[in-house]
Amino acid sequence: MLEFLTTQLLWWHWIAFGIFLITLEIFTGTFMMLGLGLTAMLVGIVDNLFHISIEMQLSLWMILSLLSLFIWFRYFKDTNIETSGQSNYSLETEGTIEKEILPNNRGTVRFDSPVLGNTVWTATSKEKIEPNSRVKIVEIKGQLIEVAKI
Repeated sequence: MLEFLTTQLLWWHWIAFGIFLITLEIFTGTFMMLGLGLTAMLVGIVDNLFHISIEMQLSLWMILSLLSLFIWFRYFKDTNIETSGQSNYSLETEGTIEKEILPNNRGTVRFDSPVLGNTVWTATSKEKIEPNSRVKIVEIKGQLIEVAKI
């Protein structure tokens, strides 16, 4: 098999393989295949200029591919976390009391950022909290949120 590849694999096969990977990237949208395609094209260019062995071509492509993946995950991949949605909250989420909460009773709180997809919630507290007071989440109990003064 290696003898077949040595005699039949030409430099332009690497270029065609790189173009195929870049074209495949159009349909995936991850930008990972872009690096693999560019490295395959680079191996084709190096093979055309220096006529290196098939073992060296494969080694060069693997090394450059791993390097491109490392660079992609290290520097270019988007790591932003969306702050809205169904479960992006923390117990440090703060809000303002809209309707007074009496001890072990219900009132209304407007949170600064969405909690479980909504900014206005019915809340309870173990203490009396006046309107316009700042509060934070203590515990979420089903559809009720327990809050405390900051």
